Amino acid sequence: MTGSLTLALRTAQSGLLVNQLALNAVATNIANVNSEGYSRKIVNTESRVLNGAGAGVQLSALTRQIDEGLLKSLRLELSSLNALSVQTSSFERMQELFGSPADDSSISHVLGELTNALETLAVSPDKTLEQSELVRRARELALKFRLMSTTIQELRQQADQGIADAVTEANKLIIRIGDLNDKLIRNSAVNLDVTDLRDQRDQALDRLAELIDIRYFRRTDGDVVVFTSGGRTLVDNVPATLTHAGASTVSATTTHAEGDFAGLYIGTAIPGNDITTEIRSGRLKGLIDLRDDVLANLQSEIDEMAAELRDVFNQIHNRGVSFPGMQSMTGTRIFVAPTTQTMTLDPGTGADDVTIALFDSSGDQQAVTTLNTIMVSASFGSGAQASFGAWTITEVAATIEDWLQANGAAGAIATVNSAGKFTIALNAPALNLAFRDETATANGSTAADVQIGFDSGGVAGIDETVSGFSNFFGLNDFFVDGLVDNIHESNVMASTFTSTAATLRFNDSTGLLTGSPLSIAAGSSLSTIATQITNLITNVTATVVPDGSGFRLRIAHDSGASLVITQDTGVPDTLLTDLGMHSADVRVAAAIAVRSDIVTAPAKISRGAVQWNAALGAAGEYFTSVGDNATVKALAEQMTKTNAFDTAGGLGSGSATFTTHAAAILSRNASLANTNKADLGFQKSLTDSLKLKSDTIRGVNLDEELAALIVFEQAYSAAARILSIIQRMFDALERAI
Repeated sequence: MTGSLTLALRTAQSGLLVNQLALNAVATNIANVNSEGYSRKIVNTESRVLNGAGAGVQLSALTRQIDEGLLKSLRLELSSLNALSVQTSSFERMQELFGSPADDSSISHVLGELTNALETLAVSPDKTLEQSELVRRARELALKFRLMSTTIQELRQQADQGIADAVTEANKLIIRIGDLNDKLIRNSAVNLDVTDLRDQRDQALDRLAELIDIRYFRRTDGDVVVFTSGGRTLVDNVPATLTHAGASTVSATTTHAEGDFAGLYIGTAIPGNDITTEIRSGRLKGLIDLRDDVLANLQSEIDEMAAELRDVFNQIHNRGVSFPGMQSMTGTRIFVAPTTQTMTLDPGTGADDVTIALFDSSGDQQAVTTLNTIMVSASFGSGAQASFGAWTITEVAATIEDWLQANGAAGAIATVNSAGKFTIALNAPALNLAFRDETATANGSTAADVQIGFDSGGVAGIDETVSGFSNFFGLNDFFVDGLVDNIHESNVMASTFTSTAATLRFNDSTGLLTGSPLSIAAGSSLSTIATQITNLITNVTATVVPDGSGFRLRIAHDSGASLVITQDTGVPDTLLTDLGMHSADVRVAAAIAVRSDIVTAPAKISRGAVQWNAALGAAGEYFTSVGDNATVKALAEQMTKTNAFDTAGGLGSGSATFTTHAAAILSRNASLANTNKADLGFQKSLTDSLKLKSDTIRGVNLDEELAALIVFEQAYSAAARILSIIQRMFDALERAI
């Protein structure tokens, strides 16, 4: 009997203790009803059996009420949500900056105001107010380009810093998950409750999933192994370390492809461990896309537009002249070897010529000749040259200088200055200089741009053909950028591009660079060409840079000096033509400005052009007129005509007016912002739905807890009652004995 009473006592005691623990679990659940990431703890009991007979109840391990599959889905969607949400503020900033075509601050509106100013000046070309207004509108447009470029680069730098911050946080989470893994294994080994540790680890996994796309699995000992969707291990026995050094400065030429942005490394910072292009979602993906794709493409689009505006505007402006002519001119083209680089007039035809005229303050002709006339004369320069060229740039400068000095400008200077730019200074206040391209040498021939064949490589042959003598040198540019030709790039090419066989030459002011000429094998990819140039040509680095849906081959001089890239002499290569290799437009939007002397003296705007009057003098004369509006009228008309734009960023090649193209840039920016907003809304709804389902399953339901509280309370009371009865039975037994 005593044994039976003792067994009953122990059984009742087990019920008392188990229900006490169950009540504690209920209390914990209720206390954490509003705790983020807390999962409901479930008390699991089982019958205790000794020697095949029931011996009461015991508490098995506490479990969490969660749906693991739902949690995995939720984390995947959290990654996608954060990739979108991190971009929202940047899109809002760009929307404010770019505006809509109708906004007064938009690039389209500013272009329209410039066109209006041109049209107004065309009506009154001699009016000072209209001249100043045109300069004001042109400066406003240039400032808009620079502001847009600056803002884009600021946002790219912020995105890069955001990557660095996210990497720092990710490393903390990786270490925390590793520590929690260790605690879970230790506590599980001695049968301690680990449900709260699992909750903490789940919270860390949730946050890590927001930062980077993760996948994971659990081992039988309870720890979790975390890796990226690209297969890179983040958490295992030894947690990995992510590294990324934020860029201190960012410009339009700063790219990850060129190594200007540091990689995002996992483990040792070597190229093979750079996972920048492997990340598929999460905050890091959104920031990387902003930095290297979205914002970089917008920069490419405005650079293309700024460069096209500069080139088209300058082409026309160089055809004209301010009244009555110019006292001095400094070109914008940089010659790396003017003593060997040559130009040819009208290559292939040998008919077009350039009239050189000096005028007095009234615009009346004082002296006139043509470029070919003085170049073939033994009286100027170093002596008679071949008709129509080829002539070295130095010889052209010396010949023009001699002619100017022989025709009233005794102190005239024409030379290539230390910066490699063609410079003319009359140093004769009574005279003014102007050029006029014509279809023949005879005075009064039809005005038309002369074709200049330029041997930029300094060996026999023509590497480039440019329309307009003044335009070739950039003697009367309206828009300038002050950039050195140290970066060259191709048009946007498909990833499948393969080259023809070619031999390339690379020159700077020191001459032919070591490793040049360089042979390119037929069938070479862009990356193969880039690697070959970088490895074999001294002081030159080539990279393949993504742009929109394609890629550009970008070649830069390592020390920032002017670089000339040509095809080898006498070899019928087409590679540079196929690539559309040119002095890079990148950075133009950040540097474009109105020429400083025009800003200071708006009267230097080319409103008219050199005109011919057969009735003047004995056989006709050239003149300039204060009321001539030919050039400014042509500029106004060009602003409403279509221009050919190359593929850049997300915009394909095609013809459009400047205003229409600007509107296309604005529209694309607005479209990207709207797409982000729509995708974000959808993704948020999906994520919220999954989170609600997950929280419903793992969250604490007070009604359920109160019901459980009643059950456990009654069970506890019943067990206590049994103990009380058994105690009385023991007392009765003691009295009987």
